[in-house]
Amino acid sequence: MKEYIPRIVDSIFKLKLETMGAVYVKGAKWCGKTTTSEQFAKSVVYLDDPESGESLRAMAEHSPSMLLQGIVPRLIDEWQLVPSLWDAIRFTVDKRGEDGQFIITGSVTPPDDDKKHHSGTGRISRLIMRPMTLAESGNSSKQVSLKDLFEGNLDINGESSIRIDELAFLACRGGWPRACKANRSRNSALQIAREYIDAITSSDITTSEGSTINPTLMKHFLRVYARNIGSQIALSDLSRDLTDTIFSEHTALNYHKRLSDTFVIEDMDAWNPNLRSKTAVRTSPTRYFTDPSLAAASLGAGPDDLIADMKTFGFILENLCIRDLRVYAQPLDGDVLHYRDKNNLECDAVVHLRNGRYGLIEIKMGGQSAIEHGAETLKKLAQKIDTEKMATPSFLMVLTGVSPIAYQRADGVLVVPVGCLCP
Repeated sequence: MKEYIPRIVDSIFKLKLETMGAVYVKGAKWCGKTTTSEQFAKSVVYLDDPESGESLRAMAEHSPSMLLQGIVPRLIDEWQLVPSLWDAIRFTVDKRGEDGQFIITGSVTPPDDDKKHHSGTGRISRLIMRPMTLAESGNSSKQVSLKDLFEGNLDINGESSIRIDELAFLACRGGWPRACKANRSRNSALQIAREYIDAITSSDITTSEGSTINPTLMKHFLRVYARNIGSQIALSDLSRDLTDTIFSEHTALNYHKRLSDTFVIEDMDAWNPNLRSKTAVRTSPTRYFTDPSLAAASLGAGPDDLIADMKTFGFILENLCIRDLRVYAQPLDGDVLHYRDKNNLECDAVVHLRNGRYGLIEIKMGGQSAIEHGAETLKKLAQKIDTEKMATPSFLMVLTGVSPIAYQRADGVLVVPVGCLCP
């Protein structure tokens, strides 16, 4: 068994497995998707095994019931290589009528096709496996809990030892389990994300839809995408930033889909609250990578480069904070969204729970003037929300990169270093 680092989503995984016939774990393999699933599996089938994968895939095509026999929970890794397995698993779950039968993992979202007829609703639960957070990699003091904040415990305190040079390293290292191992050298850890980007752009890729992706253009697309993280740039405008004349809007859409399907990028949806005034809210998604290290690697930037370019560093930090917030929100059954209106009043992150509670978050590198600006933005947005139609915010937070302590300001706004935060 591979070395395993406990993950925040483990408790969600266990609960889903106890209440559903199967759990579909989505995410890049480098997130530790397979290793995590192996902790819960009693038998495993690797459809991409170089030695046995071809025969296993043939079996799955012609006699899927044989492949699904085994001690449960049975892990089927890279199931999308044989999309018809989805319906076979759904049928077997129905036939057996028991929970915890299968764990399905995939590093690529398969295309919609005639081989997959049923959504799996009521039988197959879904779970996203993202890269590790600072709390999981041991780089957060874990003194400020997002769960506690939503429960009204706003009397916070905590210390973060992360300084700007260390923050730059953590952003470029990313949350890949291989990179976060304690015995990994810093240079080796930094190489992991670069290898990921090189793997994506090293050869011609034929998508599941049959179109070919040119590695040189993909590398160009990733670089431009990284320059626009944290923005709501339309893909049509992104294609214009790709100055190569053969890079059409259609090509940009195709590459964007490919990167989304392989969990390289994960855009953030807009939040549309009830407001006191008729202010138009922008609904364009905000552009982010699954992990900040992928943005840095796409730009060819290391820790020293980020420190030399604080504007770019600020956007990379924002991506790191969004990654962590997304993972911390998962156990709370929450989503992380973005707000921006026609007057350009903006909120970097809104953690919105299914029960209607929400928190407003501005992300800043640090420094008193930046914190003050973030706090004023949060208070301005909070005043616009119609609290007769929806709840008041559970908290207002300025999430910082390098502030030394967590505290509550006199106006009630929380200042929290990302190096203090946890679920």
